Amino acid sequence: MEGSRQDIVQVINEHRDKLSKGHKKIADYILEHSDDAAFMTAMELGQALGISESTVVRFASRIGYKGYPQMQDALQQYAKTKYRTLSAPEISDQTFDTWGVIASVFQSDMEKISAAMETLSETRFAYTVDLLLSAKHIYIVGLRNSAPLASFFYFYLNMIRPDVIQLNTTAATELYEQMLHIGQDDVLVAISFPRYSIRTLKAMEMAKDHGAAIVALTDSEHSPMTMYASVSLYASSNLNSVADSLVAPMCVLNALIVAMCLKEPEKVTQELKALEDAWDSYQVYSHDEINRIDTEADFKVKPMKRDE
Repeated sequence: MEGSRQDIVQVINEHRDKLSKGHKKIADYILEHSDDAAFMTAMELGQALGISESTVVRFASRIGYKGYPQMQDALQQYAKTKYRTLSAPEISDQTFDTWGVIASVFQSDMEKISAAMETLSETRFAYTVDLLLSAKHIYIVGLRNSAPLASFFYFYLNMIRPDVIQLNTTAATELYEQMLHIGQDDVLVAISFPRYSIRTLKAMEMAKDHGAAIVALTDSEHSPMTMYASVSLYASSNLNSVADSLVAPMCVLNALIVAMCLKEPEKVTQELKALEDAWDSYQVYSHDEINRIDTEADFKVKPMKRDE
């Protein structure tokens, strides 16, 4: 069969029931992340799933392709077809229908939040909260599209407890140098979504070797992050757009912060009081913060005439 001339999703679905467990894992990943898989080598796809390159190559043959290059070509053709379909008329409609763009993106984000709520395990969530509260040090790592999530979590976690470290990733070696003293009383929070960061996976491997607990925030149970994680929390981030949607994983992180505050309110209150005292003592925000515009502010703006 010359599989590349067929819709690869249809090809995979036709063969899925007859596949081995390992091959089903590849099939599910491709079906869920076809855009990412289309540009991954057999080795990269194998690393993402924690399986061998040869298993990926055999999978391509198993579903009827001459080899992995032919399957990859079919994936890329599928991606091109999908985006051509999107561009006409959906993209052109959204370009000229402002509210259509807003409604579409907001609806997609709400669906992701709803899906995250349905898949989020209460037991895993509670266990994660306990891990974070009892940890001696908390290390946080998130690269590329996950970097804003890591920064958000670090900013607020640092307010409510001591010894929180966001791993600096300016240079590859810095990541591991900062983790040199991570130990069994510590927790690493690792955040990554397709395409998964190999450096994040290596950081998780190092943390596991040192006996630290690992919390993974990722997209699904098929993520390679689950191989190293002590506990995994799931939230979808993909969006048929230039930018990934971060609202669902952001909600999970926000829920963790709120839960930590509610579970140990006395400790959190003490930390926040100490922080407020430090701000007041050193006038940190005296010239860098204002309240809402309907309250008294410490500056005045000259009113402008209509013709200015």
